[in-house]
Amino acid sequence: MKTYLDCIPCFFRQALKTSRIVTNDEALQEYILKQVSKLIGQLDLLKPPPYTAYKVYQLISKLTECEDPYLDIKKASNNLALKFYPKMKQLIKESPTPMETAIRLAIAGNIIDFGAGIEANKEIIEKSIKSSLQYKISKSVISKLQSSISKAENILYIGDNAGEIVFDKLLIEQILPRKITYVVRGKPIINDVTLVDAIDSGISSLVEVVENGSSAPGTILETCSPEFMQCYNDADLIIAKGQGNYETLNEERNKIFFLLKVKCAIVAEDTASEVGSSLIIRSEQ
Repeated sequence: MKTYLDCIPCFFRQALKTSRIVTNDEALQEYILKQVSKLIGQLDLLKPPPYTAYKVYQLISKLTECEDPYLDIKKASNNLALKFYPKMKQLIKESPTPMETAIRLAIAGNIIDFGAGIEANKEIIEKSIKSSLQYKISKSVISKLQSSISKAENILYIGDNAGEIVFDKLLIEQILPRKITYVVRGKPIINDVTLVDAIDSGISSLVEVVENGSSAPGTILETCSPEFMQCYNDADLIIAKGQGNYETLNEERNKIFFLLKVKCAIVAEDTASEVGSSLIIRSEQ
């Protein structure tokens, strides 16, 4: 997916928001925005938005000497999501279609996305769960995903955000005992999942967890580690969560199913959907 002109204000919004999390020094915030402006002036619109976001956050980290501005926010997101876990587990247990319910709940968790400007709280998560369970997702694409899961011998599950990872756990529990490798970012970026989140959520005790070697807010293959690329190439099914993974991988291969909530007009336009939609998209490449 290419970068649209409407993405540019979002880069500045993210830069300002993150700068304010790290420091109250307005002079430093101003300097950061000016440096981001220079960076934006050199962006390649043919590349996906996470390419530029990757550089923006690297710049902020360097200028503020803060590697993980969202550390406390990620911990709070995981703790909040874990409070929902028993109820969601019960919903799946009581569902006549437990796998589909787990898929829908995994999509619901994608609402926890500070990069998209959504400060998820209890009410927002409850609303996302309700809407995802009721959203009219194509029965055909749900069947294709379930069929692919049942046939797969080696599944790569690429995570997205902290908090959301608890929702991923529900789906992974339904997929087991098939071989699953869960992927987290190699370094902190926004509120994206890291190895710490995999441990805190309990996923690391269920399946193998692999860091992708990159701090991009998506999966930019050229920045990923050889270990991840081996897992990527060996997988016969890939489940990728969220907008960032969709933006960076949607043209890569035909083994990928993207599970996401649409949270911005740009992704809505690219997926021919509406903001707020719960989507399962199969890569056609």
